[in-house]
Amino acid sequence: MHFQSRPNAAVAARAAGVPVLDVVIPVYNEQADLAASVRRLHRHLQEDFPFQARITIADNASDDDSPRVCAELAAELSAVRVVRLEQKGRGRALHTVWSTSDAQVLAYMDVDLSTDLNALAPLVAPLISGHSDLAIGTRLGRGARVVRGAKREIISRCYNLLLKSTLAAGFSDAQCGFKAIRADVARRLLPHVTDTGWFFDTELLVLAERSGLRIHEVPVDWVDDPDSRVDILATAAADLRGIGRLLGGFANGSIPVHTIAAQLGAVGEPPRSLFRQVVRFGSVGVVSTAAYVVLFLLLQGWCGAQLANLIALLVTAIGNTAANRRFTFGIGGLRRMTRHQVEGLIVFAIALAISSSSLAVLHGVVPEPHDLIELAVLVSANLVATLVRFVLLRGWVFHPHRTR
Repeated sequence: MHFQSRPNAAVAARAAGVPVLDVVIPVYNEQADLAASVRRLHRHLQEDFPFQARITIADNASDDDSPRVCAELAAELSAVRVVRLEQKGRGRALHTVWSTSDAQVLAYMDVDLSTDLNALAPLVAPLISGHSDLAIGTRLGRGARVVRGAKREIISRCYNLLLKSTLAAGFSDAQCGFKAIRADVARRLLPHVTDTGWFFDTELLVLAERSGLRIHEVPVDWVDDPDSRVDILATAAADLRGIGRLLGGFANGSIPVHTIAAQLGAVGEPPRSLFRQVVRFGSVGVVSTAAYVVLFLLLQGWCGAQLANLIALLVTAIGNTAANRRFTFGIGGLRRMTRHQVEGLIVFAIALAISSSSLAVLHGVVPEPHDLIELAVLVSANLVATLVRFVLLRGWVFHPHRTR
């Protein structure tokens, strides 16, 4: 269920002189690029965007020349305003401006305008029509065209895989700085979003999805800004803390999803129990290990240790995937079973490569390590490999959006 838009709301807003769309650009010390980006966006909205729109520059306590540039832009360009905040934080800026805007649809984009502006109309159209409640640009969806370095690509994909495996996120790209939300949805959802930094986007989307709201995705053309000021390590640490906070809130009931859904007029989906899945995954692992030992001992005298190891590993890997499919993730029937087995073997191979390569690295560094050191390395590597297997099974192979 989702909110129903009032008939001809865009027409009524235009007649009243109220912008249909308010595009927020959060800014912190961006004096070099700010003017060119705002003028480019303003030109696009004036010439190519079919609805009345406004640009709001949210100055996050800049201490360079950005305030002066903001003031000059607001004086020079129509439908451009500035909101000054004395505290930093992109989430704080969006929360503040969105909570007080009179526009029908609220959006934001990064000041570097990495996303092709031609995606703006497809982003907000489903919100104006009332079909969807939120909309996001995605760099990871089919049809997206992205130019960026390998490091950022890997970090982005790993982060979104982590969201899928821990929070059961169904959206594909939480971090793309190109999002929109209907104002009536924002007024009811924003009071429940507490993050004031970079995790704001993720928290907003997770709460919206858990509450049963519709999230529309638009594949975008996106070019990385090599001069990005984002501190990757600090942002990653904050994101991990945010994920932990949401997991704890969902588990102990301090984030009442069904209450939020009722306030929004939507029907929330109960999250998959991460704890229950971890316990069942561990139980399947124990049984699989025992089965491997028995098979290896039975086959060793017949075909030798190497072949016995290969056969035992292959058989138990297939059995492990089948057991996790049914017991851990609750998927029955024959539908997509072959695909699940193939992907399960890929996951198993990745985990095996992690544990196997650890010894090779150790012996490359220390030619004759002590037995206890070898054991410690193997135990640590297998713990990492097990975690990787669980994340990939939960967030990829058996993710609910791929098994429906």
